[in-house]
Amino acid sequence: MAENSANTTLDQGTVMLTIITEANVLIKKKGLVIDISYSSDSSKFAFARSTVSRRDFGSFHSSNVQELLSLTEDLYQPPDIPIDLPKFDADDRGAYGKDIKGKHFLLGDEYTFLNHGAFGSVLKEALDAVQAWQRYTEAQPLKFLDRELFPQLVHVSRRLCNFIGCTPTDIALIENATTGTNAVLKSMKFSSSDTIYYLDCTYGAVKKLLKFISSENGCSLKEIKIPSFVENQQQIIDLVRSTLSQECTFAVFDHIPSNFPIIMPIKEIVKVCKERNIPVFIDGAHALGSLPIKLSDIDADFYVSNAHKWFCSAKGCAFLYIKRCWQNKIRSQTVSHGFGSGFNSEFIWTAASNMTVLDFWSLHNPDTIRKYIYGLVAEASQMLATKWDTKLAASKDMFGSMCLIQLPECISKNLSQDNKVTYEQAEIVQNVLYRDFKIEVPIKAHCNSLYVRISGHLYNDLSDYERLCDAVCTIAAKLS
Repeated sequence: MAENSANTTLDQGTVMLTIITEANVLIKKKGLVIDISYSSDSSKFAFARSTVSRRDFGSFHSSNVQELLSLTEDLYQPPDIPIDLPKFDADDRGAYGKDIKGKHFLLGDEYTFLNHGAFGSVLKEALDAVQAWQRYTEAQPLKFLDRELFPQLVHVSRRLCNFIGCTPTDIALIENATTGTNAVLKSMKFSSSDTIYYLDCTYGAVKKLLKFISSENGCSLKEIKIPSFVENQQQIIDLVRSTLSQECTFAVFDHIPSNFPIIMPIKEIVKVCKERNIPVFIDGAHALGSLPIKLSDIDADFYVSNAHKWFCSAKGCAFLYIKRCWQNKIRSQTVSHGFGSGFNSEFIWTAASNMTVLDFWSLHNPDTIRKYIYGLVAEASQMLATKWDTKLAASKDMFGSMCLIQLPECISKNLSQDNKVTYEQAEIVQNVLYRDFKIEVPIKAHCNSLYVRISGHLYNDLSDYERLCDAVCTIAAKLS
């Protein structure tokens, strides 16, 4: 049966069948059980699931991953969900801030939480779903792991692809963005003739990975400094266009840099890279949930994002997108039974299957969620800058779910050493806010001054930022 593909059809005359309209029919042919579907408007039986359990996966008896991902929507048959997953109440729509915090999030009231951008905050329902799947698994581990897991992962992949605008065969579910970044950059096998281009606002862990790769194979690194104050997206586009020279053979960009959280003009940046035939990797760790993503429009060669940050999934859930032309080159850093069975199969061993949050986002409407978050962060950042008599690190239009606001100048001045402000001074202020005021928020050193990076999500309201404002004013008064 290996010759049968996902789109294979069987002629009715081939075997004796009892026809049940719109139902699955199990037939035996050559000793194999074949799972097929019949449609009332068709004279053919079409394979709605994998035609045969291939032995690429050791002892696993579930349908072939590549085949299930390749099926068109009209042929694909989702697996049954064997557990009762949490439901979301439509009446919650629009009830944000403190109204939604206690109902859907686990955050306590002891701390003012303004650092969603670090590790996110999981929806209660997402965590409940994870635990429900764990309990179900342990009731009969082999039944789930051997026969049910892969079809469930495929179902999650297909749903996610509808949300982010790409083809199911072009993404892999992975543990986190770092896993995907390592897989891509280590698989590229750079040499001394290569030069990797990136901006100085690139995430710190990625910078370290680039330095590691450079030390291993001798490739060159080209780091470009962004302006201290970014006026608009065109300024970034012009910077990349003028500095991405022909000796560069690969480029890495953040969709939203962690330490400088502006929304980068990624689609235009990718276009510049394409004009120069330079492959481009986008670190979108902060993008899923905080930005509308349509990967087919972005057209990057590689794109990675976390689901546990702004999307509020349980920890250990992310995706890696790889354009079709690169899929034979990029290998999972964890080699297991999926090796040799295709891009998706190789990565599926590190996947996390829970995407209950998709139901939440679909119910509340992603645009509505972002409108609340963006509006709150914009209002809060302007309030803080006005009260402190300081400024934002970029034009207000450059920010979305996070913003970088300068602290009162007296704080930087009184804490500086040799007129220099570094991470050490930032850590002092951050620890004081945490210890003395119960406020969780990161402080950044930028352009020899201290800045606060605020995050906003559905559980926040303006009173959270007013507490931050008062706490910083108290610190400033003590240092003056």
